[in-house]
Amino acid sequence: MSVQRKAKKAIVHAAVTKQFLTFRIGSEQYGLELAQTREIIEYGGITSVPLMPNFLRGVINLRGEVVPVIDLAVRLGRKPVEVQKRTCIIVVELNNQEQNHVLGLLADAVSEVIEIADDNIEDAPSFGANIRADFIQGIAKRDDEFVVLLDANNTLSIRELAHLVEADLQ
Repeated sequence: MSVQRKAKKAIVHAAVTKQFLTFRIGSEQYGLELAQTREIIEYGGITSVPLMPNFLRGVINLRGEVVPVIDLAVRLGRKPVEVQKRTCIIVVELNNQEQNHVLGLLADAVSEVIEIADDNIEDAPSFGANIRADFIQGIAKRDDEFVVLLDANNTLSIRELAHLVEADLQ
């Protein structure tokens, strides 16, 4: 086999990697694609909004933009995040029907940005994760623990969140 042919074959089999921002909610490690994250800000300045569902902590003013803050723990069926020293807000930007939506996600702590090869990401389990399967993009093993990689577009579906808010108001 020629060197060029070997090189082409190696390129075809080269693993595609993605960057993920990892963070903790309780004792669990999660990740979101870095491309969807805009920034990480210190917890504070949240204004509560009356008559909203329990997953919506309130809104923040981010340089003149009103940004809803979602308690990701509650959205994932966990106990609400207890505000502590490392609690932060991960600001994400999602594209939905050619519109950009900016949301804040409450997390216990941000860990790091990691690169994970596609072939190191396992499919979402069909049972046992206690999270809706459509919320999970996959699961990656990092050191001695698993990182649940969230599908931000499903977990934070603007249409579904709006429906939940409307249902809560009725």
